[in-house]
Amino acid sequence: MNANTSSASPLAPPGLDDSALDWEARYRAGDTPWEKGFAAPPLTDLLTRHAIRGTVLVPGCGSGHDVRALASKGASVIGLDIAESAIISARSFQSAGGESYEQGDLFVLPASWHGRFDWVVEHTCFCAIPPRRRVDYLRAVNEVLKPDGHYFGIFYLNPDTEEGPPFRVSREEIARLFDPNFELLDEWIPEHSFEGRVGRELCQLRRKRS
Repeated sequence: MNANTSSASPLAPPGLDDSALDWEARYRAGDTPWEKGFAAPPLTDLLTRHAIRGTVLVPGCGSGHDVRALASKGASVIGLDIAESAIISARSFQSAGGESYEQGDLFVLPASWHGRFDWVVEHTCFCAIPPRRRVDYLRAVNEVLKPDGHYFGIFYLNPDTEEGPPFRVSREEIARLFDPNFELLDEWIPEHSFEGRVGRELCQLRRKRS
């Protein structure tokens, strides 16, 4: 989420739109209510009973708490965020051992990332994307996953404001976008969530269709 195109990151696109400028500005202003200081409780709970191994992409990783939680369990994880300040923050934490961070746009990824990942782990990226761009999110996720790759999503269904971000998400929208290319393996309302989100999130475990 950075307007500074002089970044050395090979993933930084040559020009970012206004939404990218807004994200970077919010990080610089400290206006980041999504940054809770620790990994998402539904992810922490999942990792106690389900192994996530191999290569993992976390889009919209912010300060990387979910990334480090995954890496601490043995996964090789890349956290991606469009905001330079988010990546700087993520890199400031002590490494869990198997993670790295890249600044870049999920919608403009290099061809070398296609089919690279065993998992995509989603938390507060999808809901921050305007609904008209969510088809692009699905395209990107489908492209980066290996055949039969897995997707774990923590969807924030009904945030406090209609204007966003985050923007409202429904089961119907998720099914319409994901079902054609991703088999639903499991779905549940998480028992533990960040304060204010209890009962307002939906977890799904999916597998890319061959």
